[in-house]
Amino acid sequence: MIRKLRIRLILITMAAVLLVMIILIGGINVSNYRQVVSESDDILELLMNNGGAFAEPDKGHDPRSGDPFPELPDFETTIIVDDDSGRGGRSFMRFDESRMNSPELAFETRYFTVVFDAEENVLLTDTNRISAVSETKAVEYARKALKKSSSSGFIGDYRYLVGETDESGCTMVIFRDCGASLAHFRNFRNISIFVSFLCLLGVGILVFVASERVVRPVAESYEKQKRFISDAGHEIKTPLAIISADADVLEMELSNSDPSSGNEWLSDIRTQTKRLSELTADLIALSKMEETTTMLEMKDLDLSEMAKKHAGSFAAVATSGNKTISEKIEDGVHIQGDQKSIDSLLSIVLDNAVKYCPENGHIDISVARHKKGALIEVTNDTAEAVSKEDCKNMFERFYRTDASRNSETGGYGIGLSMAKAIVEKHKGRIAAASDPEKKLTVSITL
Repeated sequence: MIRKLRIRLILITMAAVLLVMIILIGGINVSNYRQVVSESDDILELLMNNGGAFAEPDKGHDPRSGDPFPELPDFETTIIVDDDSGRGGRSFMRFDESRMNSPELAFETRYFTVVFDAEENVLLTDTNRISAVSETKAVEYARKALKKSSSSGFIGDYRYLVGETDESGCTMVIFRDCGASLAHFRNFRNISIFVSFLCLLGVGILVFVASERVVRPVAESYEKQKRFISDAGHEIKTPLAIISADADVLEMELSNSDPSSGNEWLSDIRTQTKRLSELTADLIALSKMEETTTMLEMKDLDLSEMAKKHAGSFAAVATSGNKTISEKIEDGVHIQGDQKSIDSLLSIVLDNAVKYCPENGHIDISVARHKKGALIEVTNDTAEAVSKEDCKNMFERFYRTDASRNSETGGYGIGLSMAKAIVEKHKGRIAAASDPEKKLTVSITL
């Protein structure tokens, strides 16, 4: 149990740290990407509003060479800027307005422009501001942009903007090279993921080391509890044996002195002494089974034969209570296990099914091969539907789904706890499930 608690603590802590990292790193990277998109869209809008070129102070001449910029058709440049299927919308992180007025912006921006007429014939192609794209490639990219449903988006590392068709039917498409910005974004993304992984690994190591210290008080308390149960059980055994022997002697003396005297009180003493002795023995056995140092004698067992033997033993008990048992046991099912423990396991689950099956009810036991092991299922009718909460908790010590019913049927509420401990010792799983037809199924995988 302590090992499971430690593993659960580590997993919960790591999951919480991972969630925080995903939100933090994801938020930063999404913001960086949107910043790249917002910057590109602002520059493309500026170019579109200026007819496909930056407005220069010397009336459209390149200040470096003195050459005039190419003449572009004069048409309206009303822009509809849509998001391209969520790949990057207009971010709240807008491009710095002071950069928009910088004279260096025209020399920092690599872009190209293509203008189409109403029949989508190319009227003009301007690739003077980019060397990586030829006029043929520019036209190819522009045609792809026209076919897309959104008026802005990415084709490769190029952000495009499609202007509205003017009165003469001309359409301008402008592309900006975002390769450098996207490269910085990808580098930051990869570095942040790598650093986050290292941080997560470091936190995992720290949590693994610290978890032992965190669960140590719980482990000590649990060990003290088991030791108390074991020690108290052994201490109670002797007084119970003396009480039972004294009751027998007292009954003999009363019978000798007055044969007609009744022994109702002595009978009650013996009954309650027997119940307390059985409870003590069960608690000691459960405590030993849960100890990590307890070693089982594992050997090959014919589970089919063992299940048939127990089903036959409980058939008479069921018949006396007007109940029936049917078996569906596959032949030749073998497992590696401790014979005494598996006998106790089968006895516990069948006893539980017979006890809580109502009169005229039915119990089914099935054994079949399951992967490399075996699957045992015991199903019994119930007087009322069992809730999911009861199914989940019925393997806990002293848990009772119906206290009044248990007082009538006997038992102490630790039988299924013992079954769970036996199954876990054999590296198996045990679970309970119910259905609306008032049936309870205990499934055991070994």
